[in-house]
Amino acid sequence: MTKTFWQTLPRPLLGLAPMDGVTDHPCRHIQKKYGRPGLIYTEFVAVERLAIGDWALLKDFRYDESQRPVIAQIYGHIPSLFPPMVVMLCELGFDGIDINMGCPAASVVHRGSGAGLIRTPDVAQEVVRAAKRGVEMWLNGASLRDLPKMPRRLLIEAEAQRNALPPAYQTRRPIPVSVKTRIGYEAPQVSEWIPRLLESEPAAIAIHGRTLHQRYGGNADWEEIGQAAELARGSHTLILGNGDVRSYEDALNRIATYNVDGALIGRGSNGNPFVFQPEHIRDNADRYCLLRIALEHAKLYEETISRDRPISFLSMRKHLGWYARNIPGASALRRALVQTWNAAEVAAILDDYFAHRRIFEKTLEMS
Repeated sequence: MTKTFWQTLPRPLLGLAPMDGVTDHPCRHIQKKYGRPGLIYTEFVAVERLAIGDWALLKDFRYDESQRPVIAQIYGHIPSLFPPMVVMLCELGFDGIDINMGCPAASVVHRGSGAGLIRTPDVAQEVVRAAKRGVEMWLNGASLRDLPKMPRRLLIEAEAQRNALPPAYQTRRPIPVSVKTRIGYEAPQVSEWIPRLLESEPAAIAIHGRTLHQRYGGNADWEEIGQAAELARGSHTLILGNGDVRSYEDALNRIATYNVDGALIGRGSNGNPFVFQPEHIRDNADRYCLLRIALEHAKLYEETISRDRPISFLSMRKHLGWYARNIPGASALRRALVQTWNAAEVAAILDDYFAHRRIFEKTLEMS
């Protein structure tokens, strides 16, 4: 079996979970720079977008070399649409392809995609096999110009992105296909669902410890994740747990307790890249460093996403709110940051905050 990054990454694996509307290129860059998670996924992208010639999908697949190994996450329910998308992603230099079978959004599930595939395991298996066929097509010489109905603008921009890659990532090499899913649809069904996925032999399965009906409420059931790890024992498929992981130490404890190969941290990383670092590193960080990181994040967001469309800076605001935590005057600062329209406004607010920081601290000491 040819080794991929899944086999060569240091154990235990600790990665940044994909989150729609959160883990865009600037977010991943910041998380990797300061948290150094072992692996990173893009936000999920529908395979139908390539089929209809949506050239803008390349923006969702933007990344930089610091983010490696970087995995492109896609979703859909029509197997025939996966090979062309996978060929394009291989051409774009991704280290892996992940298929989302866990999104609980009604607009996704009602079409049979995301967590909706838990109800149709035969289709789920064919989707994984179709993605693998895409990798095989690429290994056998398929390129962007071989894809059907490839819009000229999309072709030109994708080829430019490919040509800018380091030579090692322009070389055809095995690209692993993995899956991210949940423990069940209405109730946990790991014993039925996970064996069906294992039959299609994905490189890894990341499992969120909640059912679709739970969405993100209640507690993640790591006992069910542990059961999935036991079912995968002896296969070539790695199992990663996801859900309610609060710190580096919490991740290591869950990995050891439930005998999984690794863990993903999602919401625990919001505004807090140091969640991937051991306690002594987190404790040595300046309590105000997250604000400086917030400004760096805002500038990168503006440079790469909202430079031409200021209104898109709205999506940056939630990150700014997450960064303003555990400091004097956090509530007032947060209210100001979530009303900004650009990085310059963020800088001005933070300059004012730091100029009056001692007043905040003194007030806190006297209270």
